[in-house]
Amino acid sequence: MPSACDYDLCVVGGGINGAGIARDAAGRGLRVVLLEKGDLACATSSASSKLIHGGLRYLENFEIRLVRESLAEREILLKIAPHIVWPLSFVLPCDPTMRPRWMIRLGLFLYDRMAGTRSLPASRAIDLTAHPYGAPLSHGFHTGFVYPDCWVDDSRLVVLNAVDAARHGASILTRTACIGLSPLTGAQGWSVRARTTKGETLTFSAEKIVNATGPWVRDFLDSIGRIAPDTPPVRRVQGSHIVIPKLHDGAQAYILQQPDGRIVFALPFLGDFTLLGTTERDFSGDPGTARISQEETDYLCAAALRAFGRIVKPSDIAWSFSGVRPLATSLDGAARKASRDYVFHLNERDGPEILSVFGGKLTTYRRLAESALARLFPETQPWTNGPPLPGGDIGPGGFEGFLNRQAALYPFLPAPLLWRYARSYGTRMDCFLDGTQTLEDLGKATLAPDLYDAEVRYLREHEFARTDEDILFRRTKCGVLHGAPFHT
Repeated sequence: MPSACDYDLCVVGGGINGAGIARDAAGRGLRVVLLEKGDLACATSSASSKLIHGGLRYLENFEIRLVRESLAEREILLKIAPHIVWPLSFVLPCDPTMRPRWMIRLGLFLYDRMAGTRSLPASRAIDLTAHPYGAPLSHGFHTGFVYPDCWVDDSRLVVLNAVDAARHGASILTRTACIGLSPLTGAQGWSVRARTTKGETLTFSAEKIVNATGPWVRDFLDSIGRIAPDTPPVRRVQGSHIVIPKLHDGAQAYILQQPDGRIVFALPFLGDFTLLGTTERDFSGDPGTARISQEETDYLCAAALRAFGRIVKPSDIAWSFSGVRPLATSLDGAARKASRDYVFHLNERDGPEILSVFGGKLTTYRRLAESALARLFPETQPWTNGPPLPGGDIGPGGFEGFLNRQAALYPFLPAPLLWRYARSYGTRMDCFLDGTQTLEDLGKATLAPDLYDAEVRYLREHEFARTDEDILFRRTKCGVLHGAPFHT
């Protein structure tokens, strides 16, 4: 029987979990509204290491189910988002003072086996004194391993889920905060009050609520008086990254073991840079105020010096960002050992159903969304493991085949700009390029070089961008490429 409410589902939070749930729910035919107090992916979901990966190091904590699920999701995301997700080779130099070679080999053996049928190659051992991958490293590394995982543009993954949710009928309301929930008479749903940044107040009804507010998950429940005795704890862990001039040539990434047992990724980024991170430390306070500390900066610079023999000065840092992960775990033990798995809490004792999402990781967002909807709307059917995300229908020949076809369509585009359009938008680049024959047809580049009016207009009209920051640092990375003064 159709609900008498305005919406079947109200999702609060526009990070990867909220956007993924909204997309899945809208595709099941549900009436969905998503409320986000800022921009899509404006917090944790744009401050990740930008990886779709199984989580090799999680095997040390015996999180077998999480690793297996993550590896399965890696294959699905490669298939449905080939423009923003692509394979990356990871080089793991061996340091017997940290983890013995046999332990790493065993971990990779299990990692390969749990991946099952896969499109990516198996791991292999290499001699770093002879292999080109060893050339950028400091002397002292003799053996290592190479294994595959994937890169993703994290903030674009969020945006594309929201775009597809809207395509399926969802209302995506950014810069609109949920300021109140109260049960409707007879507990048949919720009355929802929201306020835009312009001061406009909205009121509507929704049958069920998903609290996907990330590190604010308990704060949100507390604000509406729905903290229950069995509400899970949340551990806030800050992770910070720096972007510096590239430490090495080539498309390979490095996974660097640190003396304290943590690992740091050195990832190729935007052609001329290396993304270095992450740190892991407990965080208190408002997650929206998280900024990289001097201690974290020093830690990452020391990792670069130890592995590559390169001194990184503060003036070398082109960009830095910090995010706070909401981990569903106790406050005991080392932050690096806290589980990245997700937990749901369904509160239906004090009124209509409200499902809160604790924890989770970028890689498993789609599976998390399926599980959430199985709890709330078990009569509906999952569907997101096949159809591509917007722009992902790139056709035969993979990304290279698509890139070649687009180069023939738009021969006036410089190769770096063509590559950026193809990687960012896939087939949706045609939405703002169709009919253009020269660069002049794209308009002026006012926000940054090579960021033309046609692209900016598209982002504002179709991808929920409102501010320059939304465009420069989340929809594109032109702010990093051209040194715009913004750090988060």
